[in-house]
Amino acid sequence: MINIFSRYKLIFYFFNFVLIFLYLFPGSFLGCYLYDDCLKQPQITSDFVVSSNHLYAFFILSVVGFLTFKRRSVFKILSIYLISLSIILELFHFIIPERSFELSDLFGNLIGVIIVIFFSFFLIKNENYKN
Repeated sequence: MINIFSRYKLIFYFFNFVLIFLYLFPGSFLGCYLYDDCLKQPQITSDFVVSSNHLYAFFILSVVGFLTFKRRSVFKILSIYLISLSIILELFHFIIPERSFELSDLFGNLIGVIIVIFFSFFLIKNENYKN
C-alpha cells in the first residue's frame, strides 16, 4: 500500500491540483455542488481553535507527500514546499472574491503540515538509527 505512493507520484500531484483548485475557487466549489449554494462551506467537523477542514486537508496532502517522497534528501525540500503552500494559498484569500483570510485557517494549514513533518522526521531518524 505505501509503496504505491512512491511508484505513482501522480497521486501526490493530483492531490496538489485538487487542493489548489478548491482553495483558489471563488466561493465554495463543494458548496455549489453539495448545497447549490456557492457561499456555504461544507464542514467535516466543528472547528476548535483552528479550522478543522484546513487541518484535515493539509494533513492528508502532507501524508501523501511524505509517503510519495520517502528519501531523506527530499525531506527538507518537501517540508518547505508544504509550509510555503499552506501560507501562500491562505494569503491568496486576500484577493480572491468571496474568500477571506482567516488566521484560524492559516494555523489549521500549518498545524496539519507540522504534525506530519514531526512524525516523518522521527521515523526517518529511527530508520537511520537502526541501520
